[in-house]
Amino acid sequence: MAEIGFEWDNEKALSNHKKHGVNAMRKEYDFSEASRNPYAKKLRRAVTIRMAIDTIQYFKKLSQLTGMPYQTLINLYLQDCAATRRKLRMKWPAPTRPKPAQARKPARA
Repeated sequence: MAEIGFEWDNEKALSNHKKHGVNAMRKEYDFSEASRNPYAKKLRRAVTIRMAIDTIQYFKKLSQLTGMPYQTLINLYLQDCAATRRKLRMKWPAPTRPKPAQARKPARA
């Protein structure tokens, strides 16, 4: 995954400080005493599903193009489907009924 970073711009920081009276961003943040979100584990659940190989390959190729993990892409796609209430459109073949069996004559003993 691509590393996210930024370069500090002193001129922009000074301009923001003069304009708004506060520093928009510090050069460094101390998270040593931060606590974890207690709800974070409830936001996602690991599941095991069986998927077609070509579907997995599609999302893995998309992953290489976007730089996002393929599991994240699958999750985003499914979230979009759920949010837009998208329904699967498939036509299943009509069930075929077996032909009635011919009446059998009882076996002779």
